[in-house]
Amino acid sequence: MRKSKQSVLLGISGGVDSSTTAYLLKKQGFNVTGITLAMFNENDSDFQKNVKDAKNTCKMLNIPHLVFNVEKDFKKYVVDYFISEYENGRTPNPCVICNRFVKFEGLLTKADELGIKYISTGHYASVEKKDGKYLLRKGIDDKKDQSYFLYNLTQKQLSRSIFPLGQYTKKQVRDIAQKAKLPVSHKNESQ
Repeated sequence: MRKSKQSVLLGISGGVDSSTTAYLLKKQGFNVTGITLAMFNENDSDFQKNVKDAKNTCKMLNIPHLVFNVEKDFKKYVVDYFISEYENGRTPNPCVICNRFVKFEGLLTKADELGIKYISTGHYASVEKKDGKYLLRKGIDDKKDQSYFLYNLTQKQLSRSIFPLGQYTKKQVRDIAQKAKLPVSHKNESQ
């Protein structure tokens, strides 16, 4: 894992995984900015609760927090894709499309606007550079590995991505969150 005073834009949902990622990045010396991506109605009560949880974590860790609306891209790349695939008798995988075209492109766009070098999420995976190429690797926790949902990321996206949770199990992540007294350490897992 990279250790530096580099800046990183973290997609923080308000859950245990992304909040623990914020803590780990900060502990490693990164200058972290948290950002919550609004993919649908920003006034939704569940979304507002998650934003509040993300803000509380960022406040505790003394890192800035932003909200970035990507609702149009979510509809274009995920919802419309899902409907089209379903109507054509295929089984869509909206998570794969969302990660590449909405989450990671949204994070890179905002990182570039803010002059931030790296992006990060709470996914259980890792990136390795080998022979000049960036390779996506599975997380060590077979039950939580999320590399399948990220397999479609581009070289540009992978070259700027940091996945601290790839080297931990879910139990270890929850233990780290509890020891760090993160406000979401006891929050239920989302799907």
